[in-house]
Amino acid sequence: WGSRAGPGSGTRPVQTDPPAVGMANRGPSYGLSREVQQKIDRQYDPELEQVLVRWMVGQCGGDVPQPAPGRDGFQQWLKDGTVLCRLINSLYPRGQGPVAKIQASTMAFKQMEQISQFLQAAERYGIAATDIFQTVDLWEGKNMACVQRTLMNLGS
Repeated sequence: WGSRAGPGSGTRPVQTDPPAVGMANRGPSYGLSREVQQKIDRQYDPELEQVLVRWMVGQCGGDVPQPAPGRDGFQQWLKDGTVLCRLINSLYPRGQGPVAKIQASTMAFKQMEQISQFLQAAERYGIAATDIFQTVDLWEGKNMACVQRTLMNLGS
């Protein structure tokens, strides 16, 4: 049996598998991780994407740009959180929206903060916590089907 002892103990460290996913900031996924990610990706519904985009653009107003079609385009459209925050604010009377400051930013922490503000507001609006995606699901594109389900629940 191998030991997990630290440096200087005379044993080699245990090698672990690379992290799973296919995003730019991580290596490719392998084996079971890859199969799991492929299964999650297959749950994404391109037709539902079109329905959601039409609803969101109509709800937010005509000045919201259309995303590029497909899961990646949908993810990039929502990734900075501005469309999501505009959407949740549009469900309230003018001036009473839960997200006071919405601004486009290229800084990752600002984008994730806006997504988080949307998620908190969606839960206060009445979406069950179990039906709400995690920030990483959208920001890293890990589970866009879950993002779709949250938006579908918000719209219904």
